[in-house]
Amino acid sequence: MNRAALFDVDGTLADTNHLHVVCWWEALRQAGHDVSMHAIHRAIGLPGEDLLAHLLGDGRDTGEDDALSTAHDTLYGTFFDRLPRIEAADELLRTLDRRGWRVVLVTSAGSEELGALRRAVDADDAINATASSDDVDEGKPAPDPIHHALELAEAPADGAVFVGDTVWDMKAGVRAGVTSVGLLCGGIPRLDLEDAGARAVYRDPADLLEQLDRSPFTDAPEGTDR
Repeated sequence: MNRAALFDVDGTLADTNHLHVVCWWEALRQAGHDVSMHAIHRAIGLPGEDLLAHLLGDGRDTGEDDALSTAHDTLYGTFFDRLPRIEAADELLRTLDRRGWRVVLVTSAGSEELGALRRAVDADDAINATASSDDVDEGKPAPDPIHHALELAEAPADGAVFVGDTVWDMKAGVRAGVTSVGLLCGGIPRLDLEDAGARAVYRDPADLLEQLDRSPFTDAPEGTDR
């Protein structure tokens, strides 16, 4: 049986959540919407359409959605050449890969953005596959992206651990039946992650790597050798 190490990217492996907050805030401001950065931060991790519904309500003019998303993407794209990796994210992925885990990224990023994120993380040699919200009907917090990631890893839910930094990640993991692990480096409080279903919470990838032998990664069934 294969074991799957599933990872969100923004805020989990790359220090990009607050860049997204600023870009969404500016895109919304340009369109005449007054939305606090705090509210935007709490919505990061949702796919664009769901994020806008969360912030502006289902009664909004949905005809604006594409323009708002394009404005965000254009602003965020100006950072693609300098997205910062979170400390030890690459080491964590490589360590899990060496231990026989199939590492799969679970993200709502589009192809160009994902390319920039992967360059920032710089651990392609340890990444087996990527599951995007573009590949499924619903993004996180629905379990669909994680189900897709499990298919790519050819692993069962009880042999998988999903690491993320938002309540949407934790909820998706619980709904998919995998073990959810939260990281605080995305800016969401520990209690919120635990209330959303995190089995364990760590400061950042470096902290998880340091405690890996005492983490949920030690509890999953042994996998097959690759």
